[in-house]
Amino acid sequence: MPADYLRPLLNAANTKIILLVLDGLGGLPITPGGPTELEYAATPTMDRLAVEGVLGQTIPIRSGITPGSGPAHLSLFGYDPLTYDVGRGVLEATGVGLKVNPGDVAVRGNFCTLDASGNITDRRAGRISTAEAAPLVDLLQTIHLPEVEIEVRPLKEYRFAVVMRGAGLHADIPDTDPQQTGRPPLLVTANQPAADRAAGLYQQWVDAAQKLLANQPKANGLTLRGFGTDPGLPKYPEVYGLRAACVAVYPMYRGVAELVGMQVHEFSGDTPADEFAAVASAWDDHDFFFVHIKKTDSKGEDGDFEGKAAIISTVDAALPTLMDLQPDVLIITGDHSTPAAMRAHSWHPVPLLLWSRQRGLPDAQTGFGERACSRGGLGTIHATEVMPLALAHAGRLNKFGA
Repeated sequence: MPADYLRPLLNAANTKIILLVLDGLGGLPITPGGPTELEYAATPTMDRLAVEGVLGQTIPIRSGITPGSGPAHLSLFGYDPLTYDVGRGVLEATGVGLKVNPGDVAVRGNFCTLDASGNITDRRAGRISTAEAAPLVDLLQTIHLPEVEIEVRPLKEYRFAVVMRGAGLHADIPDTDPQQTGRPPLLVTANQPAADRAAGLYQQWVDAAQKLLANQPKANGLTLRGFGTDPGLPKYPEVYGLRAACVAVYPMYRGVAELVGMQVHEFSGDTPADEFAAVASAWDDHDFFFVHIKKTDSKGEDGDFEGKAAIISTVDAALPTLMDLQPDVLIITGDHSTPAAMRAHSWHPVPLLLWSRQRGLPDAQTGFGERACSRGGLGTIHATEVMPLALAHAGRLNKFGA
């Protein structure tokens, strides 16, 4: 169980914690010696909280390891991803209400664009809209294979989720996305003999899907990522003694939150202001709020430095809504770094800001940014240490030993 040493120390204090995650927050200068996206953004509220709070930086997996979003979030929640290995497909499927039982095999799909030779020209099919993707998912839902049940659901934009149910299935299957253009999607193969049946069935499904998509103008192909099954994760109420809530737009993050026992809240809109209003509406019912902002990561992957900085500024402008709730602890961080200069996730440490109403010890930093965080009082910590720090600053941990 994650942080098993904490269980005897838990103290049911009447305090509130917010974990605000700007996906892919960490960045790099776009020009030599210049600012990062976070340093460039207009963040007067975050800068004030940095003065009042304490800064640091996190390592999501291990030094030098570039994380996916699923394991990076598990790490922030206190679950070491090297111990708790959860396929992205399970997170995505759970996030849109698909049940993934032990023995089922779930996977996240991406629509992509293929040239006449079958090579990928756009791994995300131009980020087609959710409305454009919906009829394509309807086509995929018509595919049936003997001896297995298959469910397909749309996610956001070019993404969809698939769950396969049947006897003798195993999820140890690598991605079919080659992670670069100019190459065809990879075949579905097994990492071990136990997964041969599932891999063969999924390849049959892919072959049928390619025929249905072949004449589509934008999204005429697909790739599959993050095969997995129910991981049986310990839940937040038993691990941390918290009534935890999730406010997130994208299904995958709702899925990972649900898998660790958070209550996922429905709300209208997709802006930071909409999300923060949803927190306010549920404030009395929970002790802990995980709030997720996706578009910082999307802009980073698009190489849009200005756009990523603008999203950070939009979050900052909406932050007073959260502060008006008078949380006892507010943590602002990312799950990983996605520098616009790299157009991809990276291994770089992630900025971390911890603000506490009563128990914080401010450091000497005066603004929230990568360089300031590298000099912050928290130092560089593993992301799994964020939850114990949050609990301690919220008065929810008793003394260890006599």
